[in-house]
Amino acid sequence: MNIISSPQQLALRLISSAFQRCRLSEDLCRLSLTLRESTPSDLPNLQISVSDTGIGSSLEEFLDLKLSTEAFGAHQEWDGLLIVTTTSICDDEIHSYRLSLKECVSERRLTRLPSKPKNGVKFRHESSTFGGTEACLSVSKTVDVFVEEIKRFLQKMLILKIPSVAIELVVECGDTPGSRDEYLFLANECNPLPFSASNLERLKSGLEDYVLKHGNILSTQCHSCFLTPETLKVGSGMAYQTENRRNMGLVMEAVIIISEISEQTSNCFSSSSAKTEVLYFKEFSSCTIPQSTLKALRSIDWRSYGLTLGSVENQGSNVVIPSTRAKIQLERNLTKKAVKLALDDLRDKHAGVLLSAHAVKIRSYAPDLAKTIAGLILSSNDVDFQQQCFSLLGFQSQGVGGEFVEACIKEKIISVIEMNDKKPHRSKDVAPFLFEDDSFQEPELLDYEYEGADDFSPMDI
Repeated sequence: MNIISSPQQLALRLISSAFQRCRLSEDLCRLSLTLRESTPSDLPNLQISVSDTGIGSSLEEFLDLKLSTEAFGAHQEWDGLLIVTTTSICDDEIHSYRLSLKECVSERRLTRLPSKPKNGVKFRHESSTFGGTEACLSVSKTVDVFVEEIKRFLQKMLILKIPSVAIELVVECGDTPGSRDEYLFLANECNPLPFSASNLERLKSGLEDYVLKHGNILSTQCHSCFLTPETLKVGSGMAYQTENRRNMGLVMEAVIIISEISEQTSNCFSSSSAKTEVLYFKEFSSCTIPQSTLKALRSIDWRSYGLTLGSVENQGSNVVIPSTRAKIQLERNLTKKAVKLALDDLRDKHAGVLLSAHAVKIRSYAPDLAKTIAGLILSSNDVDFQQQCFSLLGFQSQGVGGEFVEACIKEKIISVIEMNDKKPHRSKDVAPFLFEDDSFQEPELLDYEYEGADDFSPMDI
């Protein structure tokens, strides 16, 4: 069972389930959230409604909910009742149920309420030919306890950029005129994508939008960080396990984005940079990071990318769907593989990024080495030798200055160092040569081992 510890957590779980029904409908869908606060007595009363025009719900997803003792609060803030109204496209009726989530005996949890014929009846905002579900509960809390957490949750869901789902949030505070606030959340509002885009492409685009916002808040654009899509370094990877007799096919997708903000060019440097945030989605729903994924992250050799893994904190209120032991191990392996593929993809796209500590140390010697080699070439009295060197560097000897020769050699040295750094640490392959000509294959100046990587200060991740 999925344990719920608070009404807020239940509300987020209901939103997540509604989002899944909309996604699976493969049609344009509306997800509506209504928070209606009234104060008929001394205690505030908040009605929460989560509805969608998706495929219709299965009662099992509600019957599987289990409440912890913390869910009721010291002053009985919630009675544990959940009213569910649902219908599918093929149904002739709109069905209603009352679930008592406090009830431990499963046969007593569900009470069937009178159904209504579908003829001429609209379900929420759509015509009766559509399916849909609405779940309602009432709690003794003020609306501000819920609204900010729900908005943050919806903003993270938008990262997935599911284009067929429009989400509206309606907040009504008491009976005061003009107290109604409406918010509309659209997946493609910032950077539209074609409907044919893959899930990985949507995740990349959604995360880019997320990072480009000040303080990683999707509703606010920062004009002080000087960040544009061109300044972001993005890598992605996908690992999958095909379906077999023992388990269903699983897919793990990972996207890694690095943005560098100069302290001199950003007024919000201390608040929105110099930190790493990990967002985790399971079954297209934002949730806390399970322990299996944390173990997968810790098992990656981050130092080979010039990084170290700091503490990872779970920041989320949604419930993680439990998995079997075999599936947990498979998810852990797929997570590690997908993240490594994303890191390799990012390093391949951006030269000089995510180098190991040893490569950074060796690269620091490149200017002096290039200066020495250039001096040897230019000081030689052997014209044929000079001509051959200039030819290998890709230019003619006439009118070539020492600085130009030095810069060209340094570029080649750095390129070889970065190329060699991409190999596995214990690879026995011969390192690439500074010059590609066969006559210069004897010296192996840049073949080095990956040891002693502790003498640097890598960025935290």
